[in-house]
Amino acid sequence: MKNYRFGTKAIHAGADPDPSTGAIMTPIYQTSTYVQEYPGKHKGYAYARGKNPTREALQKNIAALEDGKHCLCFSSGMGSMDAVIKLLRPGDEVITGDDLYGGSYRMFTKVFANYGIKFHFINMTEASNIKNYINANTKLIWVETPTNPTMQIVDIEACAAIAKAANVILAVDNTFASPYLQNPLALGADIIMHSVTKYLGGHSDVVMGALVTNNDSLYEQLAFIHNSCGATPGPMDSFLVMRGIKTLHLRMERHCFNGRKVAAYLKTHPRIEKIYWPGFEDHPNHAIAKKQMRDFGGMISIVLKDASEEQTFKIASSFQVFSLAESLGGVESLINHPATMTHASIPKAEREKAGVVDNLLRLSVGVEDIEDLLADLKQALA
Repeated sequence: MKNYRFGTKAIHAGADPDPSTGAIMTPIYQTSTYVQEYPGKHKGYAYARGKNPTREALQKNIAALEDGKHCLCFSSGMGSMDAVIKLLRPGDEVITGDDLYGGSYRMFTKVFANYGIKFHFINMTEASNIKNYINANTKLIWVETPTNPTMQIVDIEACAAIAKAANVILAVDNTFASPYLQNPLALGADIIMHSVTKYLGGHSDVVMGALVTNNDSLYEQLAFIHNSCGATPGPMDSFLVMRGIKTLHLRMERHCFNGRKVAAYLKTHPRIEKIYWPGFEDHPNHAIAKKQMRDFGGMISIVLKDASEEQTFKIASSFQVFSLAESLGGVESLINHPATMTHASIPKAEREKAGVVDNLLRLSVGVEDIEDLLADLKQALA
């Protein structure tokens, strides 16, 4: 479906009518195993950890949205990251950002560092800074853009040129942007990671991850890890995500519209000391965001002016439409306190150096009526 536009692919890619009944929706193949004619002879399916038709349909769909050749879905976003790091060996080095999702930081420092893999956490807003950390042991550059939660913008195309020159894999966490806003493969990335839980699923009812690549060799290695280590999602979750993706383009239009309105309201609010949203012209690397993204999304972070921890908690708990919860990208608006929630695993000094201070709140702006969202912000910040 390469020649079709995004909305058409979101609805139709991978979703062929069921050959036995003509059902327009992909069936939920709720089975753990498949009957074989005789040992070793089957119809491409032997055991559901390896392959499941519902999951395969979803993988084709996500690959199409990223204009990718291959996709693998995992039981969580962290499961997909885990598979990428398992491409490495003891002594290998990874260059990544200093403003990173807390779960990513925790996996890198508390799990894989124990296996002899070295991680460099650096400021990636100036891509040329990466060159200072590349050496013969560098095997992977891991990028988030926009970053979580300070919305730093990293130039994917510039990173890809550096990675290619050094023969290093470039992986991009595209969760905040979604395929609707940004397509890293087209900018030179080797692997895209999605926490499918977020915008792709879109309804806060599924936990899943995905990897997309055009590289046949990388796909074969990742597919081996996928099957061997077993972090594979079930058919019901795959069905729910396929259903969610059918409205991804419509939801993202509203996320972006609402995000723009909320950001504009908060920009001049007297209770706000600082606001992070890449759509502002004074946001660092705004020009790069404008170049590599189609719009600026519904993720916004704010620093409350002169707010103590107690005052910050009180404000975070006083919303009526926004819900205080972890995660993001669902149809409902969420507010999150990264220092005690999504980024609690990062040491305080490291968090604060990256701008994740105790009076910072992260908003995932949903698709509710904008008037209600603005009214909720007004009363909570009064």
